[in-house]
Amino acid sequence: QVQLVESGGGMVQAGGSLRLSCAASGGTFSRYNMGWFRQAPGKEREFVAAITWRGGRPYYADSVKGRFTISRDNAANTVYLQMNSLKPEDTAVYYCAADRDSGYTLSPGPPAYDDWGQGTQVTVSS
Repeated sequence: QVQLVESGGGMVQAGGSLRLSCAASGGTFSRYNMGWFRQAPGKEREFVAAITWRGGRPYYADSVKGRFTISRDNAANTVYLQMNSLKPEDTAVYYCAADRDSGYTLSPGPPAYDDWGQGTQVTVSS
């Protein structure tokens, strides 16, 4: 099992930027595909971005493509989500998640992920 702790959330005006971090402990982080998801009040958890265990082939939801960038530092056991040009509709709790079993296949579906962090709130004001 992998323990995941997100940080970097906060409140920002529309058009601003935030960088989320997710620190992992336990397990072998460098072998796991990692994903970011978000959940707004009253809505289902939705996929944001994912990256393979080697750091290649990032995969984004259409709603964030061109604005968000996922990256990872395997030496630091950390995955990041750089969020630029933020919009009010980006407001949500953001979660990172580890997929320990899928090799080079990235999945946008929450059931594919084995371990989840507790989430960090991002609020974008208009």
